[in-house]
Amino acid sequence: MSELAGRIRANLAGLHERVARAAGRAGRDPAEVRLLPITKMVGPEETAALLEAGATEIGENRVQDALRKAEALGAGAGKFQWELVGHLQTNKVRKALSLFSAIHSLDSVRLAGALEKELADKDLEIPLHVYVEVNTTGEGSKTGAPEEAVPDIVAAVRRTAQLRLAGLMTMGPLAPDPEKARPCFRRLRELLAELVAAGLAPAGCTGLSMGMSGDFEVAVEEGATVVRVGTAVFA
Repeated sequence: MSELAGRIRANLAGLHERVARAAGRAGRDPAEVRLLPITKMVGPEETAALLEAGATEIGENRVQDALRKAEALGAGAGKFQWELVGHLQTNKVRKALSLFSAIHSLDSVRLAGALEKELADKDLEIPLHVYVEVNTTGEGSKTGAPEEAVPDIVAAVRRTAQLRLAGLMTMGPLAPDPEKARPCFRRLRELLAELVAAGLAPAGCTGLSMGMSGDFEVAVEEGATVVRVGTAVFA
């Protein structure tokens, strides 16, 4: 194993321990939380080392960056489950669907329609898993749908044959204190519970994609089922 891969493996082990401790504080089973390594800030060399370190899932922010890294990995690209965590433009849908098996950034009825249209003639064994991205901070600089638009987006997903609602996603505020993100993560959990209680989201839908390197432990305490960690993986 290369030195870089060894360092990444050690970092992943440390992150899993931190997830477990945070889950313990909330009385949760750590197995409920999935750590998704994010390769937004690294290149093909680090991505290959992530594979060498034993990771089987990978999150990317941009479609073109993911395709470039997948090409560099060659046959190794197929050993990853690729998930898109960044904003998806409708004109990039076809390229995205050539690689990604999950989309964490569905933020409009229009995008749901574009995904379904592209998938209409494909016979998927497993539907495309999507998370509806919610702007819980109210910051104009952040992507994600406003809370009031979420029910319509969820309904659009549920009307499709090829999309499956995995849950909701959000980004906390960029702040040195991770506690600043807690209200956002708590609200996302509450919103999903409200959607399920109202019959808008399917019973048993529990997916909460929230938390990054600086605040993932708070996210786990508030119910995250997927934490998207990049910087801490490659440090």
